[in-house]
Amino acid sequence: MEGTLKIGLIGAGMFGGEVHLRAYADLQRAGICPQLGRIGLDLWARELAATKFELVAVATRTEPSARRASETFAGWTGYSPKACFGERPWVEVLRDFPDLDLLAVATPDHLHTEVILDALRAGKHIITEKPMCLDIAEADEILELERSSNRIVAVDMHKRYDPDHLRIRSEIKSLIGEPLYGTAYLEEPLQVSTSTFKWAEQSDPFSYVGSHWVDLILHYYKSKPVSLTAVGQKKRLVRDGIDAYDAVQVRVDFQNGMSVQFNNHWITPPDFEGPVNQGHELVGCEGKVESDQQYRGLRWWHKGGGSRTVNTHFTRQVKRPDGSMAQIGYGADSLIASVAAICRMKFFGATREELAEIYPTAEQARIVVAIVHAARVVRDLNFKYLKEGKGALVSARFGPDGITLADPNCSETGNALERIYARPI
Repeated sequence: MEGTLKIGLIGAGMFGGEVHLRAYADLQRAGICPQLGRIGLDLWARELAATKFELVAVATRTEPSARRASETFAGWTGYSPKACFGERPWVEVLRDFPDLDLLAVATPDHLHTEVILDALRAGKHIITEKPMCLDIAEADEILELERSSNRIVAVDMHKRYDPDHLRIRSEIKSLIGEPLYGTAYLEEPLQVSTSTFKWAEQSDPFSYVGSHWVDLILHYYKSKPVSLTAVGQKKRLVRDGIDAYDAVQVRVDFQNGMSVQFNNHWITPPDFEGPVNQGHELVGCEGKVESDQQYRGLRWWHKGGGSRTVNTHFTRQVKRPDGSMAQIGYGADSLIASVAAICRMKFFGATREELAEIYPTAEQARIVVAIVHAARVVRDLNFKYLKEGKGALVSARFGPDGITLADPNCSETGNALERIYARPI
């Protein structure tokens, strides 16, 4: 099937500029076929071989960053997408490219919703960075508009595509038996919260990266949450005048009886040997799996540089015969899966229901958002009560009646239970 999928990219920061931009450059230059085998979609290769891809616009808040992203893309492909900029640059992209097929959203966490909704109203497909949004009511609004517009909203949950995680899901988790408990952690460098992101106060380390691990556990076991509790700490970042959480710990209990502790922070000192520290462990009735995603076995050190490690599974450069570099890795695999699903819908008439197992869907992301939302409310109350010496007693319950907050410290007012969301989770 010949045809062109036209793409617009909103946001070209750490992930938009390094992962999305590069993925779309490789699609534009070589098509989608070279990458389909990595995600088990190789049988679509012949049908999608003639499909072309074009990044028509890249948009950021400032003119220098937009032009820099466009020039970087031109260096990879020889083609310069239009550089758009401003407080709401996606409006210009949607206006100037009415035949746009896909809008990729790589804005800060708290700014996803408006871009997604505007693009859906304009009839575009979406790939958004995680979390899809931060509020469960916004998630439901996105889902309703996705269905009514008959478009795809895909979420970049690339942890699913880590080859180690694929092995755990397909084989190891059944070997260790029924799940009992687990731990998942991802610790970001201090520069992320103090300089790379200017929006740390509008998010937190659990919402930002813990959402990856929540999605992974949900993907492993297909079991919904029943309750959670959460706490957070503010000590390091406030020294730099940033009123944001240094670290957040969230325990989620699932319908299958499993309890998982999610630990996240973004204050790792700059001399740590790896980009991030990350991993997870799962204990079952018949065994245990330990997976260290930070140290993959490649370590080196040299004078003046300290000891270093690198995750070559995430992205790695492969030299082409002409000397240019191709990029492969699980960091782009969920983007490719999502683009492939959108191509199947546009060019072959596939339905969203038929494609739901191919990519990380908005329906799946909704449960992650519900956990992120409830954890934020519980965390803030427990932070307040801990400062008052009352203990971290607040928790949240999920069910067909929505999300209910249990706050024993309010019992003296007769309102220990409070419904914070009234639709089924």
